Amino acid sequence: MTFRIAQISDTHLSAEKPFFVDNFRSIVGALHDSAPDLVVNTGDISLDGASVEDDLVAARALHDGLSLPVRFLPGNHDLGDSPDAPAHGEGSIDAARRDRYLRHFGPDWWRFDVPGWRMLGVDAQLLGSDLPAAEEQLAFVAETVADLGSRRLALFLHKPLFDREAGETEITGRFVNPAPRHGLLAALSGGGPAVVVCGHVHQYRETHAGPARHVWGTSTAFVIPDRRQPRYGLKEVGYVEHRFAPDGTHAHSLVRVGGAPTLDIADFPGAYGPV
Repeated sequence: MTFRIAQISDTHLSAEKPFFVDNFRSIVGALHDSAPDLVVNTGDISLDGASVEDDLVAARALHDGLSLPVRFLPGNHDLGDSPDAPAHGEGSIDAARRDRYLRHFGPDWWRFDVPGWRMLGVDAQLLGSDLPAAEEQLAFVAETVADLGSRRLALFLHKPLFDREAGETEITGRFVNPAPRHGLLAALSGGGPAVVVCGHVHQYRETHAGPARHVWGTSTAFVIPDRRQPRYGLKEVGYVEHRFAPDGTHAHSLVRVGGAPTLDIADFPGAYGPV
């Protein structure tokens, strides 16, 4: 039987600044109707959980209202960004921020199997950090692919690995930077993913690099104007449904939800300041 995952991402939830809560609730209603096997939030769950723990509390409470199985991965707004990434105001990941995230959302890396597939989730912000957990995560990745067998691998993380190809050298906050990317790909050697699923860019896009399909999930909350961010794909609010079949095939589609308009972050300077 095909395993259906609803990928939500970049929900940016807060009780104090509830700009994007109505969109989230509309999408929750659509998820109840669709009843996927699992919901995965690929990060930036909270508006500013890296600095404001109450945002983590509010985001978790809103997700608990889903009444569906949910797994989480952190984004830069949840626990700080990789130290090697250019600063965007949320600061860098550290042990205290990570521990706070773990208290509210559970493990920041995980794996599980469904017929034909192994699902692997990793903490993208750890990849460029010097925390001991960074090496522990890479060891976990290596163990995950060591006994993959005939299963295909789907990798979930917050940031895209790159734009078009793994050899890119640009240092940005938009993609996993070259050195940590190299470390992750080395840990995956011998069991590279067939599908890579991410968020962070607030755009829906599919590309291919080697044998891997890379699917970017859009935000449930807002898009970023073209003057601030290039168009890589489709700038539209919604969620992505992924269908993993036992024969190793994968399909995906953007789901647009009535009552969840495509908001522009430039119209909400109270969230992160003027854009």
